[in-house]
Amino acid sequence: MAKTEPAAEFDAFADNYDSELQKGLVLSGEGKDYFAAGRMRWLSSQLAALGEHPRRALDFGCGTGSATPFFFDHLGIETLVGMDPSEKSLEVARDTWTAYPVAFSAHLDAADQPPFDLAFCNGVFHHIPREFRAGALSDIFRNLRPGGLFAFWENNPWNPVTRYAMHRVPFDRDAILIWPHEARRLLRAAGFTILRTDYVFFFPRFAAALRGLEPSLRWLPLGGQYLVLAGKPSALPDHS
Repeated sequence: MAKTEPAAEFDAFADNYDSELQKGLVLSGEGKDYFAAGRMRWLSSQLAALGEHPRRALDFGCGTGSATPFFFDHLGIETLVGMDPSEKSLEVARDTWTAYPVAFSAHLDAADQPPFDLAFCNGVFHHIPREFRAGALSDIFRNLRPGGLFAFWENNPWNPVTRYAMHRVPFDRDAILIWPHEARRLLRAAGFTILRTDYVFFFPRFAAALRGLEPSLRWLPLGGQYLVLAGKPSALPDHS
């Protein structure tokens, strides 16, 4: 795997990751599971629209594995590999998610395993120093099967609430956010085809009655997060 960030940064938060993250999420009135489920539901709908039903998935930068059950509950995958450089986070993940067919590893090596149908990351690349982002994307690209998909989720720099929320979270405070156009450029440079960019999570809990509007607002760059859905070259067209 390409060098990314010092694993010790997240080793220090392995035992209290959720409580530290909640310092930022509290502004939305929701907890991490609301957003984890929302990301997976949104991704599931986009995959269904493409006629894609991935069976083998990679959670790149999985941390303590908190997204694990949502891969199975919302995407219907059969096997999952979670990769993260923080060994302490992986220890927590292995102890927590024993009921699922998931393997956790600090390394990603195509020679050791079959290719993935789907790769996924959430809020990972803003922690990777700029000079190592291309290498990390190359690792993901190499480990996908031809025609495989990559769901690249990031926090949206256009959203001022997102910026403020990140400032409240110790491990996000110094992160270097990635603008959507930059994400697409990096993905193309790694060989990916861009399929779509969606903005999600517009309304906090006190405005939950308006959340039904969010699918129609996916084009508006003000959601708290964005998804760039990309593919390893196949017959899929570029709709960017």
